[in-house]
Amino acid sequence: MNSPIKTRWYFDLVSPYSFLHFEQFHHLPATLEIEYVPVLFAGLLKHWGHKGPAEIPAKRIYTYRHVTWLAQKLGIPFKVPPSHPFNSLPALRLLIAAGLIQANVATAFEMIWKEGLDLQNSKEIAVLASRLGIMNLQATLTNETIKSKLRANTGEAITKGIFGVPTFTINNLIFWGQDSLDMMLDYLHDPGLFETSEMRRALTLPVGAARREVSKP
Repeated sequence: MNSPIKTRWYFDLVSPYSFLHFEQFHHLPATLEIEYVPVLFAGLLKHWGHKGPAEIPAKRIYTYRHVTWLAQKLGIPFKVPPSHPFNSLPALRLLIAAGLIQANVATAFEMIWKEGLDLQNSKEIAVLASRLGIMNLQATLTNETIKSKLRANTGEAITKGIFGVPTFTINNLIFWGQDSLDMMLDYLHDPGLFETSEMRRALTLPVGAARREVSKP
């Protein structure tokens, strides 16, 4: 792993798992070149017909408990914002406008998940804009080029088969979830990881039973 390896990291600021994933990047090899790609998680859910964790009441409670426990386990300062899920569109647009470098991504994540601020609050979204060096908040939020970029990122993710955040892509392979780092590191050490006969079965494994869709009245 001496030569640079390019990867794209798809994330949404609304996702606590994206934040916890980001906070573990110090475990990654220095040769990994990460391109940060913000997407709208809700757009992925809509395309694939999924419900988000917060849309299932029991799973919502479990998720908040799990991420709080996990942050403590990993030694990562963590504070859930005043309400969740929240509309991440304004913050994502500001991030695109500021430039998708690690420092800017960290600034946005830390405001939400370390300081626990409410980026649906107009005063606090203005604070984020200031921290990112954006002078004209309203013009940035309504800029059509920025809005189109976020839509294009989300569409690109869907085209690649990405169904959730956070997700890394390397060589057209996806590594989904904050717990996927070990598998990705193993792949980087052994690019033939998915070429075994058992791994390749996933490409052609037949569906044994399918859940019937319940028709709505």
